[in-house]
Amino acid sequence: MAKSDASTVEEYLAELPDERRAEVSAVRDVILANLPDGYVEQMDWGLITYAVPLEVSGPTYNKKPLMYAALAAQKNYYAVYLTTVMEEFEESFRTRWAATGKKLDMGKACVRFKRSADLALDVIADEVARLQVPQFLDWHEESRAKAAVRAR
Repeated sequence: MAKSDASTVEEYLAELPDERRAEVSAVRDVILANLPDGYVEQMDWGLITYAVPLEVSGPTYNKKPLMYAALAAQKNYYAVYLTTVMEEFEESFRTRWAATGKKLDMGKACVRFKRSADLALDVIADEVARLQVPQFLDWHEESRAKAAVRAR
């Protein structure tokens, strides 16, 4: 499943075959156990997302809640999206992952995996726990400001 039309996380999980549901659920459990208060789990972009509600963040450029992390069963793999694994946090993330001895298959803030056992779940947990909502909002604003300067 590359993208789901499910409107709830429960619907999304129910759409998955048992084995795929188990893989997604294993990572979801780690995310939920380490997610700081204030983020909400919801469906958006066809993914399970963990976001800052609009009531907290204020308006966003796309009128959607500000995504902090996400999880999905793609067609040929699974992916966990960690928005903070960019810029100043990326090197630390890669270093901590390398220390586990597990192979990292990563795009821009996207960690792809075939099985949850392939993941350094403790590193994922630490990254999810990294920023409280106010810190994430500050980091996000700083990142957007830097991007605007680079675009000039």
